[in-house]
Amino acid sequence: MTENKEHTDNKVSNNKVSPVNDNPTPKTDAVAAAPAEPHTFKERIDATRKTRWWRFGIVAFIYLLWVVWMNNYWFLLGLPLLFDIYITGYIPFTWWKKSKSAITRSVMSWVDAIVYALVLVYFVFAFIGQNYQIPSSSLEKTLLTGDYLWVNKMVYGPRVPITPIHFPLAHNTLPFIGGDSYASWPEVKYRRLPGLRDVERNDIVVFNFPAGDTVATKYEEDPMYYDLLVKTYGWGEVNTNTEKFGKVKYRPVDRRTNFVKRVVGLPGERLAIHDDVIYIDGKAQPQPENAQWQYVAALSRPLTDEQIKEYDINQSDIQSPNGVNAEVMEYLRASLPGSRPTDAIVVIPLTNKMLRELKASGQITSAVRATHLEALQPGGLNLFPEIAAANWTTAEYGGANGILIPKKGLKVAMNATTWDLYKRVIRNYERHHNAYLKGNTVYMDGKPIKDYTFEMDYYFMMGDNRDMSQDSRFWGFVPEDHIIGVPMFIIASFDREHSLFDGKIRWNRFFRSANPDK
Repeated sequence: MTENKEHTDNKVSNNKVSPVNDNPTPKTDAVAAAPAEPHTFKERIDATRKTRWWRFGIVAFIYLLWVVWMNNYWFLLGLPLLFDIYITGYIPFTWWKKSKSAITRSVMSWVDAIVYALVLVYFVFAFIGQNYQIPSSSLEKTLLTGDYLWVNKMVYGPRVPITPIHFPLAHNTLPFIGGDSYASWPEVKYRRLPGLRDVERNDIVVFNFPAGDTVATKYEEDPMYYDLLVKTYGWGEVNTNTEKFGKVKYRPVDRRTNFVKRVVGLPGERLAIHDDVIYIDGKAQPQPENAQWQYVAALSRPLTDEQIKEYDINQSDIQSPNGVNAEVMEYLRASLPGSRPTDAIVVIPLTNKMLRELKASGQITSAVRATHLEALQPGGLNLFPEIAAANWTTAEYGGANGILIPKKGLKVAMNATTWDLYKRVIRNYERHHNAYLKGNTVYMDGKPIKDYTFEMDYYFMMGDNRDMSQDSRFWGFVPEDHIIGVPMFIIASFDREHSLFDGKIRWNRFFRSANPDK
């Protein structure tokens, strides 16, 4: 893992061998002896080459900067270890280099290189940045399924690892063999190092899924997260039927499933959505250029494969309502003024630009947002919060006044309505587990409380694929301690619906900005 000083080649014996002559004498102790190992501290210092001093100086300087950044000077205790690794060599980290066994030397050289690389990867991933894959279409057209992102953790300041002992190349499950990839102890209290700036509106952010604190392992990557499973099947079924649901377990904050969404609401703001337009404190917000919605459209001719590739549309996202009854189909056609009886009716995700272009070409003769058609509105959306959202939809959300996003230090009155809105914040995120509602009164630690003061900042996140995104409208606020970082650029992109020689590699997306609308 480390490189240690080998001192055997730094000192040369002063013993000499007598020259050969005509009258050889018996052999004596004058034969050259093996170089002596330095033992005392002074001998080890004197035996150290200048290049190692330079290397120690560079590593120590970087280490000191990291200690200052961490603002934890207990880590200065690591300096003597670095000094021994590079200079004195009391701890025999490289014992294997002196082994007489060639196999031992060969195997241990690989082990040393791998461990060294893993330690380096650990620090890079924890404090600088990391790669992430986009698994779903919730941020299309900004980010596509199959995009691989480089996420910068230094913009907001890297979060000090909450579970510091973990395998650096796995998130929460070890590959191939399964099981947790982290040690649940110690679990470090949340702390974030100084960054370049705060979270801003319209940032695209990678974060840990807040509702992923408790998981049924067979559904961990499924849209049916634990709370929905319990609501659908009942607590007893989910927690006892391990064959169907897997083991139910708690995940620490930094081991929860990774999500990526756009920040649309900041701490202390009131957010509402009316007719698909986001309002912050009563003011309408501009829509991102790449935002898209589900449309019911009348097509004069089908989209070609070239158009599907050009617009980055997943073939599976183009749905035909042909299976619905004749009455609904008649309703859909009546809702599309200007369409013709021969037009095909489809449900398709479109950005404003795509819709304009397809209408201009005559390929779409008429289109209306699916959220405007009552016949297509699903029942039981499971929106957040459960009570207040009884009559809300994804397009009409938050009521007349909007919902107040929690802010650190903000005090709110507590009653049945606000409890429904903030109970997960209080119990799950800020860990007041012994808080509950009785009648119209909220109790904490057995005592009634009239108000509550938030301990962290929170954010409201949404996907750009507005009608196909599981986001804060469904599971609520994102706490600041769940935020990981900002996607900076797309490393690579692969289309899962195409073969290697038929456009699978999206070359035009390599090294593009991950947030062109910001």
